[in-house]
This record gives sequence, C-alpha cells and structure tokens, in this order.
Amino acid sequence: MKHSFLLISEVCMMFTWLFPLVAGEKVANLRQRFFHSIAPGGLAGDRRAVVPASGFSFSAQQIWKIIKENKDLDLPAHKVMVATVRCEEIANEKCGSFLENEEWRELEAAVQSHQVPRFGKKLSTILDTYLSEYDVEATYFDEGVRTGKRKQLEEKLLQLVQPAYQLMLSHIRSGTLERFKEAFDEALNGGKGFAMAARHCSETFMSQFDEACADAIIDQANWDSSKLRDKLRRDMDAHVASVRVAKLSELTTVYETKLNEALSGPVEALLDGANDDTWPAIRKLLWRETETALSGFSSALSGFEMDEESKEKTLSKLRDYARGVVESKAKEEAGRVLIRMKDRFSTLFSHDSDSMPRVWTGKEDIRAITKTARSSSLKLLSVMAAVRLDDEADSIEKTLSLALVDSKGSASTNKSSPSVDPLASSTWDEVSATKTLITPVQCKSIWRQFKTETEYTVTQAIAAQEASRRNNNWLPPPWAIVAMIVLGFNEFMTLLRNPLYLGVIFVGFLLVKALWVQLDVSGEFRNGALPGLLSLSTKFLPTVMNLLKKLAEEGQRHGNTNTQQNPPLASKSFRSGASEYGGVSSSASSEVTSAENGTEYSSPVDDKVK
Repeated sequence: MKHSFLLISEVCMMFTWLFPLVAGEKVANLRQRFFHSIAPGGLAGDRRAVVPASGFSFSAQQIWKIIKENKDLDLPAHKVMVATVRCEEIANEKCGSFLENEEWRELEAAVQSHQVPRFGKKLSTILDTYLSEYDVEATYFDEGVRTGKRKQLEEKLLQLVQPAYQLMLSHIRSGTLERFKEAFDEALNGGKGFAMAARHCSETFMSQFDEACADAIIDQANWDSSKLRDKLRRDMDAHVASVRVAKLSELTTVYETKLNEALSGPVEALLDGANDDTWPAIRKLLWRETETALSGFSSALSGFEMDEESKEKTLSKLRDYARGVVESKAKEEAGRVLIRMKDRFSTLFSHDSDSMPRVWTGKEDIRAITKTARSSSLKLLSVMAAVRLDDEADSIEKTLSLALVDSKGSASTNKSSPSVDPLASSTWDEVSATKTLITPVQCKSIWRQFKTETEYTVTQAIAAQEASRRNNNWLPPPWAIVAMIVLGFNEFMTLLRNPLYLGVIFVGFLLVKALWVQLDVSGEFRNGALPGLLSLSTKFLPTVMNLLKKLAEEGQRHGNTNTQQNPPLASKSFRSGASEYGGVSSSASSEVTSAENGTEYSSPVDDKVK
C-alpha cells in the first residue's frame, strides 16, 4: 500500500508590490485549498485513497488476508474492495430504513384505495432524503464504487415504489375515465351535439390526465406514462363509439316507431276498404310520412357530424324500413283476406245503400245483390293479391274477373278454342315474385271457399223472402174460395135458420183474435216454425188463464153495477123477484168482454129481460 507523507510543507512567495494582480490570484487559490483541504490537490493531500475509521477493522483484515495470499504488499485494489463492501452495507441500511419509514407506509396504504394528491412530490422527497444520507456516509469511499452503489440503491428504491406509482396512475386513469363518462352524458342530456360533446370532453379530460400524471411523477425516475395515456385515449374512444352506436340505435328506433304508428293503422284501414284508389292512397301516405320522418332524422343526425356516405346509408335504411312496414302490413292483411271478403259480402248483402239492414219482403233482386256483393269481394281479393308501391300497371283484377266471375260467359264464347285456366299458375303476369302476396292458385282456392261459406247466407235470404211472401198472402187461392162457397151452402143455410150460431162464432173469433194478439203468433214464427211452436206452447196456457181471469173480473164488475142501479121492489112478489133475478143472472152469465177493445155483447135473452 502506498502511504502519503505525514506532513507536507509548501512555501508560497508572492511579489505583491511588483505583480499585485498575480499575487491576488495566488491568494484566492490558496484560500480555496484551505477550504477544500481534503479534496484532490488540497493542502491536506489527496484523501481519495483514505479509508474511513469505520472501515479500518475490515480493511486491516482484508489487507492481511491479501498479503497472506499474494505475499505482496502492493495492493492497489484494496480501496475498491473496501468501498464496495461498505457502500453496499450503507445502501442496504438505507433501503431497510426506507421500508420502515412511517410516511412511506402511509403513502403506500393510501394509494391502494384512491388517488393521492402530490404523490410524486411526497415520494420524491422521501427518496431524496435516503439518497442524501447515503451520499454523506459514503463520501470517503472510492468515487466509482460509491456512484455505482448509489445508482443500485436508487434503482432498488424505485423498484420498491414502482407498484405504488403504477397503482397511482391506474387510479388517475380510471378516475379520469369515469369523470369523462359522466361529463359526456351530461353534455348529451343537455342537448349538446354528439361530436362536439365528444371532442370537448376528450380534450378536457386528457388535459386533466396529463396534469395528474405530472403531479405523480417521481423526480428520481424517468418513467414514461405514454402507454397509459394511449390506453386512456382508446378507452375514451371506445366509450364514445359505444354511446354513438347506442344513440344512433335509439334515434333510429324512435323514428321507426313513429313511422310504424303513422303507417300501420292507415294502411290497414285502406286495405280494409280496398278499391281502385287503395294503392295510390297508400303510396301517397308512404311518401308523405317517409319524407316527414327523414327530415327530422336528418336534422338529428347533423349533431353526429357523419360523412355524407354514412348519412345517406342511414337515411336509406329508414326509408327501406318504412316501405317494409307497408309490405309487412299488406302481407298480414293478405293472410286474412278470406275473412275480409266474407265481412264485405255480408255487409253489402245484408244492408242496403243507406247501410240499413235489409228486410226480405219479396221485392228484392237477390241475384243482382249477390252479384254486386261478390264483385266487391273479388275487388278486395285483387287488391290484396300483390304489393303495388311502384305504380306499375298489372292485370290481376281482369284475370280474376274473367276466371271467377265471367267464366261461364267466356267459356261459351270460346267453345271452339281450348280453354286454359289463367289461374293455374304460381305467378302473376307483370308482377315479380317478391311483390306477390297471393298467387293465382291461392286466389282460386280462396274464391271457392268464399263461395261455399257465403252460399248459406244467400239460401237463407231466399228462404226469408219466400216466407215473407207467404205471410203477406192471407187469402186462400181462388179455387179454394169457390170450393168453400159450394161446399159450405148447407152450413150457410143453418146459420140463417138459427142466428144464435152467429153470436157463438163471433165470440169464438174474438177469443181467437185476442189469443193471437197476446201470443204474438206472427212474431214468434219469424224465427222459424219449431222455435215458434215451442215458444207458443209455453205461453199458451198462461195467456188463456189470464184472459179467463179478465173475463171473470169484468163480469163481476158489471153484475155489481146492475145491482146498485136496480134495487129490488118491495111490492113485487117472490116469484117476480126471483124471475127478475134470474134474468139478471142470465144476462151476466152471457156477457163476454173482449180483451183487446173492451166492447160488451149481450145475448137475446138479455133483450127479453129488459
């Protein structure tokens, strides 16, 4: 080992009176050497190779060990070895002290749950404290070793704090993202344009993220947070994209709902009253409602700042949806065409031109009414057979009319030529398969079923008409009248010889008429013969009993009246009184009161009594 001199003497001569400027510089240099006496070149000598007292014991042991091994006293690496051991020990001590630091522990615990304000500054101060302590304790050791061990200590300390730093950045990112989402939703709910709100919120919260990251930066570290920043940017863009899709879907649903409500009901009503103007009216309705919806939808899309191609594609989808609503409604109504046809036939057949129910009196032309009702039902079938939203002419109605209504006339006209069924096909001429709702074959089957199910209504009308004619003709046929006159001559003479029969017959007629009125026989038989008989059988006996009761009450009331008006005379004999009383009783017993008009009839016996 190379030893320095114990005492160094230097003599400095300064010629202040000859060279004052040079002397001043030497004095300043000498003063600096006094201030830094142990620095390289100082007055106390170069202290770089000096071993501190704390490492003397270990240094002596290592010197003796090396001497024994190498048998050489020239040991230039001894100071490096001692510096390495001692600097590493000092670094480990500082690292352990850092882990035991109460302020660091509180900071580490706090960052586990939330974002810590001034995190970087606090942690940088703690690290700087322990690095400074290392520098003080390792000052006298080899500079290269001291610097290397300091760097290792710094790296180790940074490794210990890096998880907390990463967690801090994670809190910053998640908190910034949540605040961005809330602010973005508030901006949209406040009526701000989508693109403008997304742009403003993204710029604002990215700036806040950068400020928070700058606050979390550790001075001793050179860590890059750009990856986390890029991740935050991607998360923001993904949220904006998802909200954009949701908002566009919600907006589209709103206008689709409006179109559905505006088209479904009117289209159904127009198809229900199918006529020549049905499809032109549907086309006009579709164009008007579609343009209204597209105008509002286009204005709503302006806030998204879409490119023209995407905007036109979105508007085209809404236009196709409106057309699809009409087509789906037409398909739905085509599935119920048979019911619609029967309802229309029943309405036209059972009601007159004033929508009043028909009464079959025998004067109606059932054949003409049936033909009119069936023609109208056939018109409905032709309207429902295909979708006509493009204003293209077709011959569906003519084909159906010739094949189903005028088939007999056309067959008789074309007897010479072979007949070909125009409905024996699965497609219509001049109509594409995509626009066909009911094929010709299906139309033929539907018409056959329609005629079968409406035939009963026509039959019932004919039967009702015949029944009405019979009910209106009360007189028997002329031949029956002549026969009754010829065959009833003897009975007529009997009535002339005994007029009392006329009274009995008249009374019987009144009773029968009263029963007829009370039972409402004609009204009961309107529902049919069997129901009428059953109803009359249940009402006959109560009605007869009621009439007899009324007759008894009227007779008793009339007898009481006569008794009060004609009191018996005291001068009359018992025989005369009895005879008079018998006459009154006979008169009372022969009186009959009609239930209908209350008129009283008396027998000839009563006339004799009077």
